Amino acid sequence: MRTINPSTPMRTFHDLRELAGANGETFGPSRWFEVTQDNVTAYAHSVGDLLWIHTDPERAAKESEFGTTIAHGYMTLGMLPEIMRPFFRVEGISMAILVGLDKVRFHRPVRVGTRIRGTGTLTSVRVLPGGCIYGMRVSVEAEDETGPVCTADTLSRLTP
Repeated sequence: MRTINPSTPMRTFHDLRELAGANGETFGPSRWFEVTQDNVTAYAHSVGDLLWIHTDPERAAKESEFGTTIAHGYMTLGMLPEIMRPFFRVEGISMAILVGLDKVRFHRPVRVGTRIRGTGTLTSVRVLPGGCIYGMRVSVEAEDETGPVCTADTLSRLTP
């Protein structure tokens, strides 16, 4: 994905307890990302999902209700780490990994040529020995569209 227009500055937390104090806060929006046909085609080949709605712009223009090719839903989910990366950082963290997704909804497809970005609300922070697990409700929006194209509740682990 090509990154366009940096948005709000990243927030820095000094430790995990300070992060826990931000529970309920909203971060973002992220920068805009353009969804290109080259990206969608590369993704299609990498996962073996070569359905024409993703890979054949001419056919999609004629036969699809969307008027163009669309990104895979899983591709949109795969962009969440990059969307979420600028929301915040915690000093002293050596590793951050996704440990799960809870409720995920694709409200409408992401058309190729669209720019998307996201916001996230910190929904939980559980400080544990050796790190923490935090929940984030991420909402992905498409430029010039009303409402989210995707929402997902993520769980991530931070390790000092």
